[in-house]
Amino acid sequence: MRNTAQSAGSRTGKNANTEGPKVIIGSVDFIILFVVILLVIIGTIMIFSASYYSAGNSAAFNNDIYYFLKRHLMYLVIGLVALIFLSNFNYKYLKPFLPMAYIVSLVFLVLVLFFGTEINGAKRWLWFFQPSEVAKLGLILFLSYYIDNNKGLLSEPQGFIRCLIIVGIPTFLVAVENMSTAIVIAAIGIGILFIATPNVKYFLPLIPAGLVAVLFGILRKGFRFDRVKAWIDPFSDAEHTGYQAVQSFYAIASGGFWGLGLGHSRQKLGYIPEAHNDIIFSIVCEELGFFGAAIIVILFMILIWRVIRCSMSSDSEFGTLVSGGIIIMIGIQVIINIAVVTNTMPNTGIPLPFISYGGTSLIIMLMSMGIVLNISKFHKG
Repeated sequence: MRNTAQSAGSRTGKNANTEGPKVIIGSVDFIILFVVILLVIIGTIMIFSASYYSAGNSAAFNNDIYYFLKRHLMYLVIGLVALIFLSNFNYKYLKPFLPMAYIVSLVFLVLVLFFGTEINGAKRWLWFFQPSEVAKLGLILFLSYYIDNNKGLLSEPQGFIRCLIIVGIPTFLVAVENMSTAIVIAAIGIGILFIATPNVKYFLPLIPAGLVAVLFGILRKGFRFDRVKAWIDPFSDAEHTGYQAVQSFYAIASGGFWGLGLGHSRQKLGYIPEAHNDIIFSIVCEELGFFGAAIIVILFMILIWRVIRCSMSSDSEFGTLVSGGIIIMIGIQVIINIAVVTNTMPNTGIPLPFISYGGTSLIIMLMSMGIVLNISKFHKG
């Protein structure tokens, strides 16, 4: 049962109506929690199904079919502990720590450029985690705090520019090595500003600037231009640049409506490299068919709807912006990942939230949902 919290006015003997709207304090949004649990369960099953063949036939993984499953479960436990803690920790108490959290995330982004582990030609890992994933949540929290802490900031162009700088620093640092994740970070920041900014005209110059930045990023490194050509016609170079798209097509097409059955994918048997990672949705389509893929998409749609509802009913601007930023982060990654798998956009490495294998991504996503669940407790009366 939901309870009505006393307002500041009622505690001082004043009429609550003169002190602002009442705040309803209740339980977490159980629909959000239920959907997240379902997605995590599906992700765990699919990660094992997509990885056991490659792990069991590789000396690098000790020929252990459970190699990726065990590591995934370890990350999952850490993420669930963080979710439980943050869902019960008043999100407003995070505010004093957010400037330092933002600075630390920037330091990590700088360090990874010099000391990061290079994988597939890019430095994205620093020791045991991906700083870019941490930067996503760090930006959401700090930018939301900064806007909330400076009332009227976005009513003037100078304030909007200051916020753009906050968004631009992590975006630039990530773009040096990882353009796709930089686009996600920029979209998160711009999305939060769009929610908070009363003047839409401020965004008009960002459209050509964004297009120029993306074009420059594509031309700066030749392999990105090759990916664009492969996207236009993947079968023109099916053995090289178009290989992943073509194999993904085969997986999706062979799945049909009901799928080949859990564990019966053929494309994961050495055809799709690292099938448990960003491309895992193609294995979902192959094994669970259109029906299984549709269920996952519907679950994400329900999650997005409920978090938007949570954001709109939040008792504070800070809560609105944080939950809004988090659902932008999840939504854009879902759209990009599925678009890449279906070749609706050029190939790029963005994980499917809660489904793809990836320790840092999973932990950050579960932490984010813990914060959203806590925000859902406090809403306007």
